[in-house]
Amino acid sequence: MNGVKVVVQVKLMPSPEVATVLEATLRACNRAAVRASSLAYETGTTSRNELQKLVYAGLKADFGLGAQAAVRTVKKVVDAYTTLRANIRAGNLGPEGSKRRRQAESKPIVFRPDAAQPYDDRILSWQHDAGTVSIWTTVGRIKSIPFVGHPDQLKTLREYRKGESDLVHRDGKWFLIAVCEVPEADRFEPVDWIGVDRGIVNLATTSDGDNYQGRRLGRYRRRHAAKRAELQAKQSRSATRRAKRRAKKEARHAGHINHKISKEIVAVAQRTGRGIALEELDGIRDRVRPSRDQRATLSSWPFCQLEEHIRDKARRAGVPVIAVDAHYTSQMCPRCGHTARNNRPSRDCFSCRRCGLAGPADVVAGVNVRNRARSAWVLVNGPVPQRT
Repeated sequence: MNGVKVVVQVKLMPSPEVATVLEATLRACNRAAVRASSLAYETGTTSRNELQKLVYAGLKADFGLGAQAAVRTVKKVVDAYTTLRANIRAGNLGPEGSKRRRQAESKPIVFRPDAAQPYDDRILSWQHDAGTVSIWTTVGRIKSIPFVGHPDQLKTLREYRKGESDLVHRDGKWFLIAVCEVPEADRFEPVDWIGVDRGIVNLATTSDGDNYQGRRLGRYRRRHAAKRAELQAKQSRSATRRAKRRAKKEARHAGHINHKISKEIVAVAQRTGRGIALEELDGIRDRVRPSRDQRATLSSWPFCQLEEHIRDKARRAGVPVIAVDAHYTSQMCPRCGHTARNNRPSRDCFSCRRCGLAGPADVVAGVNVRNRARSAWVLVNGPVPQRT
């Protein structure tokens, strides 16, 4: 059975003295990573084993790293260059000769003093019953550091953690981030489908009429956008740092909202034995014509993130998910099939010009998504026709 990778974050609660030691350890590891990165760049070394031969002794002697900490640091450097090469191949840094790509290729990768540091089970151990961890530092191993987290997250961590954990220092707080491999549940045969329409004003509307409004989130994002504009106008380093912190806070808030919405949709689908039907949103920015005040929202709205959360949670719950064609879902009448732009006289209202069916436009779109899923599922899972 395949597994679903889930990232679990817990908060460490070190004393001030232990926090000072952790910070010194993180800085030592990242200074060592910068050294290893420079040598990897100068020599063109891409192999983890070859780079380890070049830098292993120096990382231990010059930066006080233990044997396993040095190995993890080398791996961090090699993984960073692997990611860089993958981004270049994918065109994420622009075409060959572009300014962004030249900057990335013209110098070694540099690690921030407080960049995350990977730990494996040899230098980090979890005591789940006591709620503490034992962790290697440059001054020796420190035991019994408390950690806290949501009960569901702690249960997942205890049962399914695999591989490394990352020590993270962010906004003055300490975290451990671990990857857990949760087994997928057996997918059931759906009795019907829940159609989900995603939009700019309403984040998600289902064919059942459940409306997960984005107005509150929209106001939150507009308020932060106004604050960022004020900070950008100042053009100072301090303002730039504050603007970046606001952007990260906004992204975390949007992710939290998407988690809540996806959890509720999947829970309803699992309880009622139905699958989830989503619109294929590839190219949505080319298809829709937002009003002027919606353009910035459309460019930054986390459309795909919500779908990823729904798919991940559905896989864990055994709920089938299907994607259907999104064209004209908000203009087609689900009763008579008449499709026309004037079926939708306003953003919020639908009124069929042929049969008179009327209702909220997003709910109608959700119903159309559900109906298309019914047809698509029959085609995919129906009996194979016999050749004569």
